[in-house]
Amino acid sequence: MFNFFGRSKKNPTLFYHTDVHCHILPGVDHGAKNIQDGLNLLKADMDMGINRVIFTPHVTSETFENTPETLTKAFNTFQHAVEEEGLQVEMHLSAEYRIDDYWQKEYAAGHLIPMPGNYVLLENSFSQELIGSDQMMFDLMCRGYHPILAHPERYPYLAENKERYEKIHKTNVKLQVNILSLSGYYGHAVRDTAKWLVNQGLVDMLGSDIHHVSHVDVIKDYLRSRDWRKIAEKLQGRIINDCVC
Repeated sequence: MFNFFGRSKKNPTLFYHTDVHCHILPGVDHGAKNIQDGLNLLKADMDMGINRVIFTPHVTSETFENTPETLTKAFNTFQHAVEEEGLQVEMHLSAEYRIDDYWQKEYAAGHLIPMPGNYVLLENSFSQELIGSDQMMFDLMCRGYHPILAHPERYPYLAENKERYEKIHKTNVKLQVNILSLSGYYGHAVRDTAKWLVNQGLVDMLGSDIHHVSHVDVIKDYLRSRDWRKIAEKLQGRIINDCVC
């Protein structure tokens, strides 16, 4: 039987090796605050079996108005620190783009940092879905991008209208669920929606979405649970984290 827990219950590992959503890159959002903080989070991610990390710092109007220049500078600095630390991990720079006015401006200017394979991680508003989002996703695909909707289980307006998930997924928009959501970290309602997405076969990617060490502790505890074993059995062979290339 496939060992979803890795070699030891004391060090539970994931069944895939690419983290497509995390806030490990230091000093660019409300994730890792400095180099040492970033190194600690990166080591923790690797400790769970991750050997390939795609950094997805927030790009958000007013709060984190990052640009390709600011993010590339932070990435190069952190990459040097990782090399000095002797960590054997593959790293890529991308971003988590909030669909807002700043996104519209950056997208129009061509200021995107896609993941390998031209995947783009998009975060919706938590209060309401953007009017015209379907057309925007279609436009992205026409330009050769592959849109990913970050943590769809956390948008209450979608959870209340679950048919919308199926319609979005049928348009070839990938759905990325957070392990934190499955653990119950965001509450029972979000957890139940995340599990519903898994059971409906609508989950294409899993992400840690780690911002700080407490997130890591929650995930590691969850990876030891029977509930995670059931979820992992359903998702093994389906999620495409390691195929983002």
